[in-house]
Formats: sequence, C-alpha cells, structure tokens
Amino acid sequence: MGEVVRRATVADAGELVRLRAVMLAAMAGHEPVGDDWRRAAARTLRTRLAGPDPTLVAFVVERSDRPGSLAACAVGAVEFRLGGPDNPSGATGYVFNVATDPAHRRRGYSRACVTAVLDWYRDRGIRTVDLRASRQGEPLYESLGFVRTADPAMRLRLPPPE
Repeated sequence: MGEVVRRATVADAGELVRLRAVMLAAMAGHEPVGDDWRRAAARTLRTRLAGPDPTLVAFVVERSDRPGSLAACAVGAVEFRLGGPDNPSGATGYVFNVATDPAHRRRGYSRACVTAVLDWYRDRGIRTVDLRASRQGEPLYESLGFVRTADPAMRLRLPPPE
C-alpha cells in the first residue's frame, strides 16, 4: 500500500461525512436521505476532532488522485463506564464509521485505518474495544482479533421532548 494513514483533522469533517453516507448506503441498500444528519455529523466532527484531549479520533487515507478527498476512514470513540473485572478502568473503545470509497476498495485501506485506531487505543491504555460489524466487514475484524460476544445489543428511541 503506497498510501499513508494519518490522523484526521477538522478540515476532513466533510469528507468523513461523505464516507459515512457511503457506508450507510452500503448497509441499507440505498442512499441515506436528508441533509440534517450530515450537518449535525459535520458539526460533531469539527467540535470533537478539535478538542485538546479528544475522546473521538479518526484515521484516514487520502486519495492520491484528488488531494483533500478521502479514500477510507475509521473513527473511534472512548466511552467511560464503571470498571469491572475484565476492564478495571471502565474505559472502552468503540470503532465505527469504517468506510472505503467504492473506487478504492480491496487495497487494505480500511485495515490500515482500523489498525491506527487500535494503536491509538493501546497508547492510551484502553484494553477493551467494541464494534458492530456488517457481514462484509466481519472477516477484517476477525483477522484483527475481534470476536462475537454473548451480549445482545438493544436500542430504544425516545421521542423528542414536547
């Protein structure tokens, strides 16, 4: 791989949102609708990537044919929970938004970005890392050491306040 993985900056927010749309389209089978979510995601990225001690980080590979455009990315967040026997600090990494532009797939870019996020966690002493994998992504994550857990994921969507 001739491309270099680098840490994302605030200037990458728009491209990170574009790649998020690529990922969401691949998972849902259709393009995501609306722009409100894009504006909110870009705002979140600009704020959190600029922080002095971020709890959100992204690593990217730029497209060599179009400076300023991204070929791939992976985002990681740090969540803090109460510690337990398997994770005394309670700090847990969460990998998400792993996406590669369709024209740049099968070149190892997602692997390089996820590996950079995992290294970032290791440097901070974070020992537990979670993610949710699509069927297409499972082989990559398994090759990096991720295993299925017995914990079922559940979700509740609360209505907005009146």
